[in-house]
Amino acid sequence: MPGDAMTDDAVVDLGKRAKVASRIVGQAPTGQKNAALLAAADGLVARRDELMAANAADLDAARADGIAAGPLDRLTLTDSRLSGMVNGLRTVAGLPDPVGEVLDGWKRPNGLVIERVRVPLGVVCIIYENRPNVTSDAFGLCLKSGNAALLRGSGSALRSNQAIAAVLRDGCEAAGLPADSLVFVDDPSHETATKVMRLTDHVDALIPRGGPALIASIRANATVPVIIDGDGNCHVYVDAAADLDEALAIVVNAKTQRTSVCNAAESLVVHEAVADQFVPRAVTALVERGVELVGDAGARRRSAQIGEASDTDFGTEFLDLKMSVAVVGSLDAAIEHVNHYGSGHTEAILTSDLAAARRFVAEVDAAAVVVNASTRFTDGEEFGFGAEIGISTQKLHARGPMGLRELTTYKYTVWGEGQVRN
Repeated sequence: MPGDAMTDDAVVDLGKRAKVASRIVGQAPTGQKNAALLAAADGLVARRDELMAANAADLDAARADGIAAGPLDRLTLTDSRLSGMVNGLRTVAGLPDPVGEVLDGWKRPNGLVIERVRVPLGVVCIIYENRPNVTSDAFGLCLKSGNAALLRGSGSALRSNQAIAAVLRDGCEAAGLPADSLVFVDDPSHETATKVMRLTDHVDALIPRGGPALIASIRANATVPVIIDGDGNCHVYVDAAADLDEALAIVVNAKTQRTSVCNAAESLVVHEAVADQFVPRAVTALVERGVELVGDAGARRRSAQIGEASDTDFGTEFLDLKMSVAVVGSLDAAIEHVNHYGSGHTEAILTSDLAAARRFVAEVDAAAVVVNASTRFTDGEEFGFGAEIGISTQKLHARGPMGLRELTTYKYTVWGEGQVRN
């Protein structure tokens, strides 16, 4: 593991390398970018044992440090997750290239032809925690969208990330692109992370993927443009007109299919008209799967297995087998509860009442609003993006799962024939 933090000059050099590579990647033809992605995917398959050994070393160190179950799960690289990384790269290679797309165009009365054209951001920096798959996913989306990736992972995943990054860099070189299309920051110290956040001359956008402490650090220290990948305090609201059998299956899936991710449900809201029927059924199903439940007075009246919830509980992203439960008297109250405690990530309504669904969709303030399905579908791959670089909970410049188009901006091109302005 590294000792002292990198010097200012060393961090600036990383930024310079990424900036130089970004100019080449930004002009690379689609076929060359696809070749790099496919070579990288093949490399992940061929060097599977090397990657697993690096991850095993990270896991051993993490267990010795007493890492919690949720972060340990996110750190673990299984064969299934490695296959997901490989398939993600191959899927991204098959997606349309957004670079050069003409968004719109028009001709002015003076004969000028103006077009708005999609272009790469340049250097995209991602600072992330635990998940080794982010190294591959972020690289793939950045490369296909014409950006260089400057990646800084956490110390807990350092060996895994180094091994994955080496494979991806080799894939770039095999296709004739610079290895520095991916620049990996080997020093995971907070001091170096802060220096990376301030590379204003070299980084065009910074996307943090991690917990509240990382987001707070970004907000306090970053001087480069930031797109926040925020908390996921996701709600599932069971409406008075819900199909309760369907609702039960969705609630259980949203909470327990994978608890340590941002699109897992953390809060259950139930209309009082169906609370007597639904809350005890939901409690039984969730408790059987190890979920601890805390709730308001209305929820606790329906089940003695629900503990008392604090106001903080209703606003917490647990990322664990814990869930808050609230009983509300109306759709208005459900919307108010969700908007008050939600984090702007994903909110779901379960109902057969189309008018209620439309109101919920229109009035709930979130990046994704789901009707009659699990919150777990808010995901770049599930949306057809191939992968995602994060899920933005802000409103500028991207919102929701960020795929290829969200890693671009645009420029205006103006075509003339000698016009001068009077």
